[in-house]
Amino acid sequence: MTAQSRDTQILEKIQGYCNDIMFTHTEYAHDYHTFCTNPTYRNAIALCLMQIGELVKHLSPEFISLHTSIPWRAIRGMRNVVAHEYGNIDLETVWETSEAGIMELRDFCDEHIAANDFEITLL
Repeated sequence: MTAQSRDTQILEKIQGYCNDIMFTHTEYAHDYHTFCTNPTYRNAIALCLMQIGELVKHLSPEFISLHTSIPWRAIRGMRNVVAHEYGNIDLETVWETSEAGIMELRDFCDEHIAANDFEITLL
């Protein structure tokens, strides 16, 4: 498997977690108060953010250096905060990341996956 196809497979997984976040927000009507008071809602979002951060660590350095429009380091940092400091996370930051940043990341994944679709089908 080439590094490019591996990176694309990782992006497909990231895309899935982005979709899960968007679905969860829809299920809870994008309500910030509910997010702050409902641990199920909060945990569902936090788990997806943590998984995305973990997956980003496995993208090739070449891919990361070619796509500097995405804040890869901040994504990994969010994973570390969620994984190791969950009781101290800033809910507003998690909310804003999951409401706005995830859309940008999902759109990036969509574009990159579509651009590499031909190679994936050959494998």
